[in-house]
Amino acid sequence: MSPLTTTKQWLYNSPPKGIPSTSGPSPTFTLTTQPIPTLEPNQLLLKTLYLSNDPAQRGWISPIALSKRFYAQPVPVNTPMRAHAICEVLETRDERFQKGDHVVAASGWSEYAVLQARECQPAPPIPVSETHYLGALGATGMTAYFGIVEVARAKPTDVVVVSGAAGATGSMVIQIARHLLSCRKVIGIAGGKSKCDFVKSLGADDCVDYKSDTFKSDLYRSTDRQADVFFDNVGGEVFNLMLGCMAKQSRVAVCGLIAGYNDEKASGFQNWHEVISQRIEIKGFVIFDFWHRREIAMEALRKGLAERKLKIGDQNETVVRATFEQIPNTWLKLFEGANTGKLITKLVDYLGDALIHFSSPFPLYRSDMIAPTELLITNYAENEETV
Repeated sequence: MSPLTTTKQWLYNSPPKGIPSTSGPSPTFTLTTQPIPTLEPNQLLLKTLYLSNDPAQRGWISPIALSKRFYAQPVPVNTPMRAHAICEVLETRDERFQKGDHVVAASGWSEYAVLQARECQPAPPIPVSETHYLGALGATGMTAYFGIVEVARAKPTDVVVVSGAAGATGSMVIQIARHLLSCRKVIGIAGGKSKCDFVKSLGADDCVDYKSDTFKSDLYRSTDRQADVFFDNVGGEVFNLMLGCMAKQSRVAVCGLIAGYNDEKASGFQNWHEVISQRIEIKGFVIFDFWHRREIAMEALRKGLAERKLKIGDQNETVVRATFEQIPNTWLKLFEGANTGKLITKLVDYLGDALIHFSSPFPLYRSDMIAPTELLITNYAENEETV
């Protein structure tokens, strides 16, 4: 095999207006081929195997990311789109890593990448798919844990509602609220019967379908308009309706706003009179706020897994086999609600025929999982950025 000299990359080209694109006069992303830098001491040459798809990435390329008030640095123009990944070490000039090791790293939308070894976190084999290092066993799980435990301060007597409950973070919040905190009632909000059934399989007492014509009345009925905690991943109309479902002295943890990321005309918050009349506490957060205490969350997740209280496996993720050229469109599936749990891109050279299709032309790959009894869980690198 001849030495690698070039790599394909999807570069961030221009701030999107609405839905990001890869074509037209001002595409959001452009596909290029770039030279691979010479490997220097303390560096690794990596091959990207799996990419994490996160709603937060949309924020990193939005105009608001240019504000000094934004929580993360924007993605610089003409650089690979920022993303976290599971990578294989192809070459190493750092004694801590060997050829063939797998790591978690911010390789971005790049086929190959050269990174400092200190920016890479080991991803040793575990009894479930290593892709969970990008989801339930990584920053996603930590976001769910700290958001429901410390931001929302959920307790056993609470009625808890979770929007985006079938997504990566929401599905973990459901499990933590039900199985680790023993909350009195746990209610999910998701789109469609199959997703609602999935949420209930995780332990939710009820799941309200936001796609239903009777969503508002169903939400009122399920919550009895007395919810103590709302963990919001969505924003928009769901957030507005939930303000009318909160009890006095209730708490809202604001984690994401996926409903408005690609909609420049998204409606603003309404029902603010409810915040006053019900004395609602609303607090936004990002995982950075708790990064220095991440081991607390990891220990709680380890214990929950060892006691079989948390389900980590096939049901927690949607893994899509895609060629490098399909990376942007696979990421956009997040905003269509096409995934259950974490959306992961598995990079392949070509797509075979014997695959399960969930939304053409994006095939779905489901790897076989086994129930874990004990997991080695490593932490992300210090520059992790996830909502």
